[in-house]
Amino acid sequence: MHPAFSVLLFTTLSGAGYGLLVWTGAFMLMPYLQGRAPTQGVVPLLWGVMLLVGLLLTTVGLVSSMFHLGKPARAWRAFSQWRSSWLSREGVFAVLTALPVLALLGVVAAVFSTRSTALLQGPVVPVLAAAMLLLSLITVVCTAMIYASLKPIPAWRQALVVPAYLMFAILGGWLVLMALVNWAGLSDEALAVNLLVTFVLAFVAAALKLVYWHRIDRQPLGATRGDAVGLPGREVEVFERPHTQDNYLNREMGYVLARKHARVLRAISVLLFALVPAVTAWLAWAHPEWAGPVFTLGAVLALLGVLVERWLFFAQARHMVTLYY
Repeated sequence: MHPAFSVLLFTTLSGAGYGLLVWTGAFMLMPYLQGRAPTQGVVPLLWGVMLLVGLLLTTVGLVSSMFHLGKPARAWRAFSQWRSSWLSREGVFAVLTALPVLALLGVVAAVFSTRSTALLQGPVVPVLAAAMLLLSLITVVCTAMIYASLKPIPAWRQALVVPAYLMFAILGGWLVLMALVNWAGLSDEALAVNLLVTFVLAFVAAALKLVYWHRIDRQPLGATRGDAVGLPGREVEVFERPHTQDNYLNREMGYVLARKHARVLRAISVLLFALVPAVTAWLAWAHPEWAGPVFTLGAVLALLGVLVERWLFFAQARHMVTLYY
């Protein structure tokens, strides 16, 4: 299919943003699960930065997604179809996710304005953090299901589509998080944990995509040209095109990417979203004084790699309607 850049930007930025909110929720819950509430200081300040960046990424991504619509002013109508549409459910859960994020930002602002930790002592923060974490994951699943639920596109009707979307969100959020916290300076133990987690996430993301690409390369469309024109079981050859010039279906559903180009782009994608983060995590561990700029550069390059992967996700998806043409 023809990849719309606004959708690529949306899935890349919002995925990283929701992943960052997932990690933020996990780190906010951690002290409470250990039986202690955080004190005023650097921890609530770091929470605020993580929440703001996560909210910014998800908002920019969601706004960019409207630019590929024929009539963006009517985008609000998508919310009414939540009973049957995964796109509508995504919009609903995106709004619901923003509510605990804004509430937590209000708590952080109140802590610094009043210079009191009273708001951090009760159940408000852990409940909001848990809700934000859960809603962020659900929103990413809804985004993935927009594509995984489409039966006419076998490449998207794959069991690995939803896990891959979740994995890239978790990886992207982790890299953005590390790009933020490494500027403040981390201990040797924290850098070692950073290295281990980055290696694991990068490896799992690369493995998922390699298996996914292996499957779609060997997956038939599930129908023949004879089926498409109402002659099942018959061999049909194209004598003359159905139209004298391209129409919408040809342009949007019949996009073709050469296999040799796909191989190069896949290699570039894996290099950027998996190998580069692993190398930057190792450099940050080996040279802590470089951790901030190195990990920031690594996060930017990794997101570019995810953008390439998303382009391939669309460009290599063959719609069954192309059999008719």
